[in-house]
Amino acid sequence: MGEQAVTGAGGTPAPERTPDATGDDAAAAGGDTSATGPASAGMTADGRQPEPADVSGAGMSADAVPGAPAGGAPAGPAARTADITAGPGGVMTDEVGVVTGELTLRTEHADGRVTLRVQYKDADEWYAVTGGSAPLADPASVDAVHTIAVGLLNRPEG
Repeated sequence: MGEQAVTGAGGTPAPERTPDATGDDAAAAGGDTSATGPASAGMTADGRQPEPADVSGAGMSADAVPGAPAGGAPAGPAARTADITAGPGGVMTDEVGVVTGELTLRTEHADGRVTLRVQYKDADEWYAVTGGSAPLADPASVDAVHTIAVGLLNRPEG
């Protein structure tokens, strides 16, 4: 898909097409969505987190933290989990070496660090992924780190 020019005469932006960084133009043009609720995908233009949205019938709410109580606030450190299948060579851990097969990956944030841990699916023991800990100042970044870790470690096709 290509870009479209939004310029008026002389190459300057046409006033009716000039983006407004404050979002006031959307409200002035009748774009007020307060009556219909949030319409975001977990982010907003002004950088504020949207309120969690109810997704009735889907068994979840948007922007909810897995394992968190109602309202989306994490119980303890920020953490995400996902079931994965280790690729060829498995996942190296500090405690037991290589683990293979069906695993659960947990990405957690505590004390300014993010740590990756794995366990055999439905087991009790968690193992630290070798090299899977790094400084991370913003707990909100756990989602991005988790998404990347799942993308790297989940190899169901081998």
